[in-house]
Amino acid sequence: TPAMIGITGSAFYALTIFAPFFEPIALSIGTTPLMLAVLVGAVQNILSKSAKYSLFDPCKEMAYIPLDQESKTKGKAAVDVIGNPLGKSGGALIQQFLIFGVGSLAAATPYLAGILGVLLYVWYKSVNSLAGQFEEAMAVSGEEA
Repeated sequence: TPAMIGITGSAFYALTIFAPFFEPIALSIGTTPLMLAVLVGAVQNILSKSAKYSLFDPCKEMAYIPLDQESKTKGKAAVDVIGNPLGKSGGALIQQFLIFGVGSLAAATPYLAGILGVLLYVWYKSVNSLAGQFEEAMAVSGEEA
C-alpha cells in the first residue's frame, strides 16, 4: 500500500508542481498537465482504496494474531476509535493550516508533497518494524504451542 501511494503520489505531485515540464508531453497526446494530474489522482484514489481493502485491512487484522485476547480487544479499540479518526482529522488540520498559511491549495502543493514523502518514509519504517515484531511474536507463540 505505501509503495503504490508513493508511486502514484509522486506522479500526481510531479504533474502538479512541474506542469511546465510536462506540457509538451501532455500536448503531444492532446491534453494538459492538469488533466493528466486529475487522471493520475483518480487512478490513485481507485488503487489506494483497492489496496486498503484487499491488503492493508487484512494485514492490520493479522497483526493482532499473536496477541492475547485482552490485548487484541484493547489494540483494535485503540486503532479503530482513536487512530483512524485522529489520522483523518490530523491530515485535514495540516492541509487547512497550509492553505491558510500560504494562501491557496496550489501554493500549498509543494509542502503537501514533502509531507507525503516524510509520511511514506515513516510508514515504510513502521511496516518493517511491525513485520519484525510480528515474526518474533509468531516464533515465540509457535514455541509455546
